Amino acid sequence: MLEDFTAVAHTYWTQFLFVLPRLLVAAVLLAVVWLASGRLRSFLSDKLAAHSADPLLTNFLTQVGRWLLVLGGLLLALQIIGFSGVVGGLLGGLGLSAFLVGFAFKDIAENFLAGVILAFNRPFNVHDSIQVKEYMGRVMELNLRTTRIKTYDGKDIYVPNAVLLKESVTNFTRDGFIRQDFVVGIDYDADVPGVMETILGQLRQEAEVLQTAPHEPFVIVDELATSTVNLKVFFWAKSEEYRRGVLQLRSRLLNRVKTVLMAADNVSLPSDIVEVQFPKTLPELRVRLMDTEKAEPDSDAAGSPSPATSPEK
Repeated sequence: MLEDFTAVAHTYWTQFLFVLPRLLVAAVLLAVVWLASGRLRSFLSDKLAAHSADPLLTNFLTQVGRWLLVLGGLLLALQIIGFSGVVGGLLGGLGLSAFLVGFAFKDIAENFLAGVILAFNRPFNVHDSIQVKEYMGRVMELNLRTTRIKTYDGKDIYVPNAVLLKESVTNFTRDGFIRQDFVVGIDYDADVPGVMETILGQLRQEAEVLQTAPHEPFVIVDELATSTVNLKVFFWAKSEEYRRGVLQLRSRLLNRVKTVLMAADNVSLPSDIVEVQFPKTLPELRVRLMDTEKAEPDSDAAGSPSPATSPEK
């Protein structure tokens, strides 16, 4: 028994010594390929950046070039070791295994192909503010499988490329302009055209509000509410800083308009009026009067002395 074990161990040791040079060559090859892939990525990034103004496309192509080189080195290392024929035979001979492998990597392949499409034809650029499904933020980078989005509260969300390709994507900064609005309620006795001109005057004093066509600010009568005439104010701004800059601008405009209208003599900003109505006919209420004659004996029984039994002085 021991002799058989020793013979088997000797056989495997002999085979290991025979394969060891190939393993060393394959390991050195993989190390060289890995270092070369990093150099290739830097080289492609510099060359593509010099000829392209699109950082997303540059980053994606450099990643593809790097991983193609790594994949080629891995296949060559397997060929040196002698495993490529075994792997190819297994995948070629076992159709079920090939099907399972393909099914397992279906999502990865789908996201990779979606990334290729997005790299050349996509609805956003780097640092654009977008929303897809419930995800909203700024695009930071496009990877082989996912796109990284930085939310406005500092979170990094990695959205699969297939989701960006299939779902509707809202781009808030594609052309660099965005329109915002707010509502102002004034009383019915106010001079509506005059108030509208006053509001426009405040919008014109803010440098960040665009004033040229087709991005001029304007005001309309939006609704005749119960207690107010609601004016809707529209204005355009540049959208580089969509979430913070635009919202801060809107806040300043609201404060400006409120201050000016509250200081005006002929304008008031009334609160909502709540009207309370009582029914015209009230239901009948039944009132029961206490019988005083029956109430007196009860009071006597409670302990109060009656005149007939009161003691004489």
